[in-house]
Amino acid sequence: MNIENIIRDKIAEAIQNLYQHTIDSISVQVAKTKKEFEGDFTVVAFPFLKISKKTPEQTAGEIGEYLIGNIKEISRYNVIKGFLNIVVSNGYWLTFINEINAVTDYGYNKPGKNKKQIVVEYSSPNTNKPLHLGHIRNNLLGWSVAEILKANGKNVVKVNLVNDRGIHICKSMLAWQKWGNGATPQSTGTKGDKLVGDFYVKFDNEYKSEIGNLISKGFSEDDAKKNASLIIATQELLKKWEAGDDEVRDIWKMMNGWVYKGFDETYKKMGVDFDRTYYESDTYQLGKAIVLEGLKKGILQKKDDGSAWIDLTQDGLDEKLLLRADGTSVYMTQDIGTAVQRFNEFNIDKHIYVVGNEQNYHFHALSLVLNKLGYNWSKDLYHLSYGMVELPEGRMKSREGAVVDADDLIDEMILTAREISKELGKLDGVTAEEAEKTYKMIALGALKYFILKVDPKKNMLFDPKESIDFNGNTGPFIQYTYARICSVLRKAKEQNIVVPSSIDTETILNGKEIEILKLIYEFPSVVKEAGKEYSPALIANFVYELTKEYNQFYHDFSILKEENPKIRDFRLILSKTASRVIKSAMGLLGIEVPEKM
Repeated sequence: MNIENIIRDKIAEAIQNLYQHTIDSISVQVAKTKKEFEGDFTVVAFPFLKISKKTPEQTAGEIGEYLIGNIKEISRYNVIKGFLNIVVSNGYWLTFINEINAVTDYGYNKPGKNKKQIVVEYSSPNTNKPLHLGHIRNNLLGWSVAEILKANGKNVVKVNLVNDRGIHICKSMLAWQKWGNGATPQSTGTKGDKLVGDFYVKFDNEYKSEIGNLISKGFSEDDAKKNASLIIATQELLKKWEAGDDEVRDIWKMMNGWVYKGFDETYKKMGVDFDRTYYESDTYQLGKAIVLEGLKKGILQKKDDGSAWIDLTQDGLDEKLLLRADGTSVYMTQDIGTAVQRFNEFNIDKHIYVVGNEQNYHFHALSLVLNKLGYNWSKDLYHLSYGMVELPEGRMKSREGAVVDADDLIDEMILTAREISKELGKLDGVTAEEAEKTYKMIALGALKYFILKVDPKKNMLFDPKESIDFNGNTGPFIQYTYARICSVLRKAKEQNIVVPSSIDTETILNGKEIEILKLIYEFPSVVKEAGKEYSPALIANFVYELTKEYNQFYHDFSILKEENPKIRDFRLILSKTASRVIKSAMGLLGIEVPEKM
């Protein structure tokens, strides 16, 4: 029973009956009343003044009187300068909580008849280094957006594109050949993705050293970079790879195998998954074929050196390279192939790329290139561009090894969660096994919530210590509140108090209880808006507001010690319903909530 729709319909009816004018109820704007005013919902009277030909106060007052006489769920109203503030009756809120108690998936929309799919691509790592803090934001954001879209009734396919070939991969391979001495994850005791990442850093250090030597011999910096023996050897390695050289391919398969195993361990730690994984090594050939076809049709241009380009200057960009002079492909080539493959494979309504904002140009160009190549569905590509993650000490640099490794960060978070929990005595009385499980839950909850509560478009500063705080806008604060509610419900059971499935609609509510009910009421619209905006931050900040309101209620009012059985029962139902919504909202962020803490 959506009270806002009832208000809209009755206001349209009021305009017809009071002023003999027809309006569409959809055009009536109903908003939450600001906290400084009395009311639950506010309607602005100004759009109706041309119809009523009266002052804002008179118009709002007449509409308010009509609503009081025609909507039993409205108890009173007030008018402030043409703003009609409407107060909903206790009976409505009690009927509302009784109704949603019977709904197991409250806040979620059931899948519609539209069988089209939304493809969400996230992670997209390179196989030359382990996942780091930037990847954590990418994975958590992509996974959560996919789950929020599912909650909106969409058919979602979660995909990962592994960038497993190219010049950067060859750098790690060359370094292993030159300085590896046959090292393996087993022989070194190093996780596979970290071992390969170490060789990538080794290459960069040696390459910089060689550039410095060439510059000291009179080379310009540009010439030194181009003529360094290491980069020439890497380019040769890439050509051999694309030519299918057996020895090169064997090394590539071996090293990538190490990395895949490492990635899988990290994904499991983070709690993210995929419906389908693609590999650039499988898709770049299709991209090359499409580019060559574009050359034949004259859509693309071949330069004197044999490289293939597309002119995007008419679109406000520049010329874009699609194939190098030596015939090897670039990122854009494989992205063309992957996009075409997916649109052939799935019945796509929207294709969402979750990629950092440093790639804004790339995805704008990709859409333009595909459109010029005749793929009309290019308009259905959407780049979910998110901001960078920085640490208190500044930005990360992969080539120099100055990154926060994802595994190390998660392990550090678990250690911190353990130390703080023990210090505060949060898990006294539980078994060691339960405690360890809860430490991990707290750590990942802290990490995920801290990252997802920030608007995706914004850059963010990640502070591990600040994220694991049991007070304030943090994951542990919300988790602790959920555990507190579970404790109340357990004590009720121990005292043989049965939480009823419904409550008497004549029960008198206080203002704090109504505030909690209003927030619970908003949950479906928050889920809808988060899906529309592709923003888990809306869910995160909603669940914090609900948790904060509940905590204030918990401190100010008795639940189990309340003498009036009707009020006690209502507060138990309210607590149980709040816990359900908290768990559901946190689940959309990929965060587990412990029952004891």
